[in-house]
Amino acid sequence: MSGQDSKVPWKLYAAEAAGTALLLGVGLSIVIFDFGSGSPMVSLLPDAALRRLITGFLFGTTGAAIALSPLGKESGAHINPVVTLAFWLMGKLKARHALGYFAAQMVGAVVGALPLVAWGAMGRSVAFGATEPGAAFGASWALLGETVTSFALIFGLFTFLRHASLKRFTPFLFPPLYAIMVWLEAPISGTSTNPARSFGPSLIAGVWNGWWVYWLGPLAGTLIAVALYHAVRWEREAITVAKLFHFEHDRYGVFHAVERVVDPPVFGEAQRE
Repeated sequence: MSGQDSKVPWKLYAAEAAGTALLLGVGLSIVIFDFGSGSPMVSLLPDAALRRLITGFLFGTTGAAIALSPLGKESGAHINPVVTLAFWLMGKLKARHALGYFAAQMVGAVVGALPLVAWGAMGRSVAFGATEPGAAFGASWALLGETVTSFALIFGLFTFLRHASLKRFTPFLFPPLYAIMVWLEAPISGTSTNPARSFGPSLIAGVWNGWWVYWLGPLAGTLIAVALYHAVRWEREAITVAKLFHFEHDRYGVFHAVERVVDPPVFGEAQRE
């Protein structure tokens, strides 16, 4: 193991935690303002579907801004455990760094959710943006919704990253993608696609109804997306770095170093470097 490999990339993990905290703090504040009881947005735009469209677009814009920011330059702005999982499955991130990212994302989710209590009654009226299966649909439909939307996120992400002409526009995928997904799917599951995004507000609101959906659904969607990526015979080496932007910045030599390529059994035999 080289001296560089032996270093713990604390700056990466701190940036990832901060990016995840910003995603929740800003993104869920948008949710609360657009849907919370007593918000002027409810009377200004009484059409809930239109507010979902706007909310999804702004939430996606928040994620895109983090990817483009200095925080994204440092950590790659995964800000979602299943994005990290997808890069690890493709062999673009070492297991120990993936675990570090998972921990950073969960810590960041809690840190980002805590300030939401400042929204008071308006925030409590929507459980501070916590995700729950829609009352009219139930957990099974919510699981399907989370699987489909998480698949769209990961497969869309990989589609952009594998094309040299598209990869520099990867962050700009998120605003329209989340606008469409939240508009169409939010009544079913809340459109999380991100276990950390669901964990933070659930913790502060004490809302755990169907909590497992927001782990199992994104995991299933990610596995299906990676499987399809292999099935269409795209070269996995086309995705060269586990980042969404700032591809050349790699302070610790983390993002371009491949320890091994990990394939779930359905994908074929595991390959080693």
